[in-house]
Amino acid sequence: MKKHLGKSALLLAFLAVSACTNPNAAGGGLFGGGGSGAAAGDFQPGSASDPRSPAYFQQTIGDRVLFAVDQSTLTDQGRAVLTAQANWLITNSDYMAVIEGHADEQGTREYNLALGARRANAVKEFLVSQGIASNRLKTITYGKERPIEICSAEACYTQNRRAVTVISAGLLS
Repeated sequence: MKKHLGKSALLLAFLAVSACTNPNAAGGGLFGGGGSGAAAGDFQPGSASDPRSPAYFQQTIGDRVLFAVDQSTLTDQGRAVLTAQANWLITNSDYMAVIEGHADEQGTREYNLALGARRANAVKEFLVSQGIASNRLKTITYGKERPIEICSAEACYTQNRRAVTVISAGLLS
């Protein structure tokens, strides 16, 4: 009896170590199913369900904040998104961010470039106030040059009055 118990314990230990070194063996672990939640490895690395991925940041955290007409002041909703962005950036310190400032098509090119710059700077200043090192953040303005919605209606203008945080791994140049 002791001989069989010893062999069983040895087999279980071997399977446990094997499962740890190759998570895809035997259907995702010792008992097959992979568990639940990201901590159990239920996500494809780099996918929108991977909490460390840029896709997760963009789709789950949110990569943009919107502004009112001719404004660069953050809204309460914008501050909430940026707080989540700051928390993600603190957790994922190997990422840098470029903050793009945008404007709608109304107004001159020069005015909208300046407005986009103020919007990007407002986002950067907020992220810095939340503990993100300023050397991890860069701003750029596109003014009205890169709309995501093209039409002469308020519904389109609203989507184009934005700042977008684009993350990437590594150092900014």
